Amino acid sequence: MERIIGIDVGLKRIGIAFSNGSVVVPLPAVIRKNRNQAANEIMQKINEYKADTLVVGLPMTNEEMQRRIKHFVSLLNFPGKTVFVDESYTSAEVEEEIKGKIKYKRDGRIDSLVAKKLIENYLFKN
Repeated sequence: MERIIGIDVGLKRIGIAFSNGSVVVPLPAVIRKNRNQAANEIMQKINEYKADTLVVGLPMTNEEMQRRIKHFVSLLNFPGKTVFVDESYTSAEVEEEIKGKIKYKRDGRIDSLVAKKLIENYLFKN
């Protein structure tokens, strides 16, 4: 069974989620102090969950963020399969789904729910 880590890379937080191929769960987000610290924390999660696939959200309408995200992913020493998926509208979808359930806080919960949605999109498109 495919073990997947999904990440939603932002400038301040990186949402992260895990799937064993059937269940997808959000994990606590990585609060980004600098890119090396963030890359190390993401690699710790990848190793802890023994992921063989990394699903990364890529904003198709923002070339500068695409460049930054691809650079960040290049810092990860990940030997498995890396898949970039279109993250357009995923934040809006998640915010709509949680309206009234989670007060909008910048603690990373929403970022990790976006990462969960990225994995779900990947799983249902394959």
